[in-house]
Amino acid sequence: MHELQSTLHYLGNYDAREARTRFQPDEQAVLDTVNQKVAAASSMAELMDFLFKAIQELYPCDRIGLAFIEDEGRRIVSHWTKTTYEPVILKVGYAEDLSGSSLRRVIEGGASRIIYDLKRYEEEHPRSASTRLLVREGVRSSLTCPLILEDRPFGVIFLSSREERVYTPYHGRLWRAIAERISQAVEKAWRIEELVAANQAYTEMLGFVSHELKNPVASMITDARVLSQGYLGPMEPVQVQKLERLIKKGEYLLDLVREYLDLARMEGDKLHLKASSCHLVEDLLEPAIELVQSQLQEMNVTLERIYPDYTWPADCDPQLLKIVMVNLLGNAVKYGNPDGHIQVRLEQLHDRFVITVWNEGPGFPPEERPRLFRKFSRLQTPELLARKGTGVGLYTAWRVVNLHGGRMNARSELGKSAEFSLEVPQPLQCTI
Repeated sequence: MHELQSTLHYLGNYDAREARTRFQPDEQAVLDTVNQKVAAASSMAELMDFLFKAIQELYPCDRIGLAFIEDEGRRIVSHWTKTTYEPVILKVGYAEDLSGSSLRRVIEGGASRIIYDLKRYEEEHPRSASTRLLVREGVRSSLTCPLILEDRPFGVIFLSSREERVYTPYHGRLWRAIAERISQAVEKAWRIEELVAANQAYTEMLGFVSHELKNPVASMITDARVLSQGYLGPMEPVQVQKLERLIKKGEYLLDLVREYLDLARMEGDKLHLKASSCHLVEDLLEPAIELVQSQLQEMNVTLERIYPDYTWPADCDPQLLKIVMVNLLGNAVKYGNPDGHIQVRLEQLHDRFVITVWNEGPGFPPEERPRLFRKFSRLQTPELLARKGTGVGLYTAWRVVNLHGGRMNARSELGKSAEFSLEVPQPLQCTI
């Protein structure tokens, strides 16, 4: 049967001969501009919006769509769509199994597919749900090409019209030339969007789990303290000892929960700088020291305050910077020497203020410094790895200081001490 009298037509695998196909000047101009857009487009949507307008100047085009292969090649999912009409029934997110679909030949064989009469194709393939939805939209013909990168198919690009029999094998060759040019840019943009979505899902999960853990753990610690302090009756020394160990483990878990809740705020677009004029000693440093006082006492660590004789109000968000200070002070205790010494220094200059936390302890080698302030990254020296930590706190501290337009620094004398400092410009140079 002649191809234009049939319903479905496949073009063979894309090869070098198609790359040398001579197109009309206006068609070649579109291809050349696509090459430029691939290099300059800041997003997949920008590239596809351009393509939609350019193709409409050449051929009937009422719909362009992108779909990507997921679940190890088992199904295909609509990812981007642009139409000249409303309503759109086959929407972004629509998924369909590839088993038994004519798209399988497009994807696995690298062939292009032309459906000349979509309504007739629906009658011949009544199980095709996507065809049924497109017919309801008024689509009557379509041209589909595989998206291939390094001989690996990762999706398809659709060109559709509300007129029957508008696409020919010649159109298919042009559309495949376009698909070949945009494949790398589209695949890269898709992977970036996947990472963003995965990170958002992880952040939401992190915040939810941490929030759900916080109250029960805090309640268990309170109950254990009530028992250990004899409010419900006298306890044997061995029982008190067991309860104290339980309390310490609960407090450690609660510290982790707080760190992850802070991280969820950093990552989840819920972090907003609320700058105000405050006194750094009264509103920031002393409240932070009070929060770690029990840790200082437990490790028998002495804390030295080195404050200037005179201070003046500074611009910052004291609540966010308190997170930083509690983290730096807590680390100084955790990674410092028992019965050791900690210093907290404040320098207030005309264009910035600097807060430094110094502690006696094992410190860290210079080659380990790049690991600092990175999410989930911990220093790899045996002595520090033996002390529990998540690699979250310093990253959170860095994010907060960076939000203020400031910076964090770290230095160490290996085997003797470690020092962390934050520097915040005045006036603020916020990054939001």
